[in-house]
Amino acid sequence: MKKQDYQATIVKLQTELVKLQEWVQTTGAKVVVVFEGRDAAGKGGVIKTITSRLNPRIVKVVALGKPTEKERSQWYFQRYVNHLPAGGEIVLFDRSWYNRAGVEKVMGFCSDDEYQEFLTSCPEFEKMLIGSGIKLIKYWFSVSQQKQEERFMERLNNPLKRWKFSDMDLVSRSKWNEYSVAKDEMLKHTDTNLSPWYNIEADDKKAARVNCISHLLSLIDYQYSEQKSVKLPKVAPSVIKRLDKNSLRTVADRYGQN
Repeated sequence: MKKQDYQATIVKLQTELVKLQEWVQTTGAKVVVVFEGRDAAGKGGVIKTITSRLNPRIVKVVALGKPTEKERSQWYFQRYVNHLPAGGEIVLFDRSWYNRAGVEKVMGFCSDDEYQEFLTSCPEFEKMLIGSGIKLIKYWFSVSQQKQEERFMERLNNPLKRWKFSDMDLVSRSKWNEYSVAKDEMLKHTDTNLSPWYNIEADDKKAARVNCISHLLSLIDYQYSEQKSVKLPKVAPSVIKRLDKNSLRTVADRYGQN
């Protein structure tokens, strides 16, 4: 996709996202979008493209770090429940409760019993979310081994992106097959008719962003009302001059200038 065409398409999609945001706020809808997938598959770029033109008070991004000792002792889903949307909000999870089915399983951060309990209870948890009125959408971002390696090398060689590369990324390269098996098992248990997974092929970042945002918009039957025209009140020129002089005087006083 040519850069000019891509940018024009993204602007159109972002315009629709603004309309979606207004509809969510007006109707009190609750939307949760889960972004999961391979490391360096471009999830962050899609999330950034979605949120760049939106109100962060309405559209919120949740990217949790490692659980604390207190959180480890809680019901597994509890710390995610705390970030679910109220009416009129959209929450984008940059990784989510599916950590247990991915990194925790592969890296041995959870027991087999905890893992099996997750696979059993996750569909019920999501059923409760949907039953409460939440619109739940789940995306899995796929990337090839070659493309992942290219992106990891770019992170390592670019000082502005070096922070994106973690020790976990290094391990994930050596456990590619284990992550593939974990993904298949996760999908087998959690890809349900009520709460399906949608796969995004992400070797091409531009195409992934366009496809994901277009699909997201297609899943929500939002309505948009045209904005009422607003006529700004006129201010008399004499008032403007007086205000300008007062503003200049305030600045001069602040900096001790005549």
